[in-house]
Formats: sequence, structure tokens, C-alpha cells
Amino acid sequence: MLVSFDNLSDEARVWIYPSSRPFRDNEVSEITQKLSAFLAQWTAHGASLQAGFTMPYNRFIVIALDQNEQAATGCSIDSSVHFIQELEKEFDVVLLDKMNVSFKQGEYITYKPLADFKALVKNKSVTENTPVFNHLVLNKREFLAEWEVPAKDSWHARYF
Repeated sequence: MLVSFDNLSDEARVWIYPSSRPFRDNEVSEITQKLSAFLAQWTAHGASLQAGFTMPYNRFIVIALDQNEQAATGCSIDSSVHFIQELEKEFDVVLLDKMNVSFKQGEYITYKPLADFKALVKNKSVTENTPVFNHLVLNKREFLAEWEVPAKDSWHARYF
């Protein structure tokens, strides 16, 4: 069952999919329609899942699931990953590569392989205060408070 992201509890589980490039306005509209349709019919062992999504910066897909109502199962998670893989193909983007880092340089969001991020840290193009996106957050509360933070306040701090 599709619900507004804003109406989900702070304990809702989140999955974050960073895009290798910004989505164009028409793509945001198409992806919104596809996500809405997918989440409206998303189930776990036949039980409807209460889930919502947001697309911050037209660059990230964040799906949240209220597990108090019905928890995700292996099959339901697999179906969501398959859905994301379909989006990757249709829109020619990378959404599932967890070895890439997303961070801000000014107002621009940069998406780089981890090795490139480490090199930028080494040459001081990225500092401890550079805003990074911590895709390891687990729930909506963490997403709202700890997703976009200075590198020093994230797992990225280990590279300084």
C-alpha cells in the first residue's frame, strides 16, 4: 500500500539508491509513477506493505517501509531490487553500486567510485566538512538526521 513518505513512522526501514547522474524532470515524473505503482502492489507473502518514497535532489531514490504493519521478507526485498534493476536499465543509470560515494561540492552532487573519493581526500579536494550522503542509515529517523552530514560525522571519516 502506497503511503506518503512523510506519514511513515520514524522507525520505517529505508533503502537508499543513489543515482549515477541526476534524473531529468521528465524522468522524475516517470519514475514517480513507476514507484507509486510498484509500492501500491508491493506485498510480503500476500500481505500489503505500507511503503512510501522520496527522491531528494532528483538524484536519490529512497524507499521507506513501515515494518510495524508488515515486515519485508526475502521475496519482497528481492522484488524491490528487481524493480530497481529495471529502472537502471530503462533510465540508463547505476542505482545499486554500493562502492560509489555521493557528496556535495558546492551545490553540485558528485558521484564517484570509493577509490576516487579517497584520492580527493588525499589531495584535500574533499575535507572533513564536505557534505556526504550516508547511505548506511537504517530508518527514517536516521535518514532525516544522519543521511546528509559532514564527512567527519559519517563512516567517511575513516579516510581523513
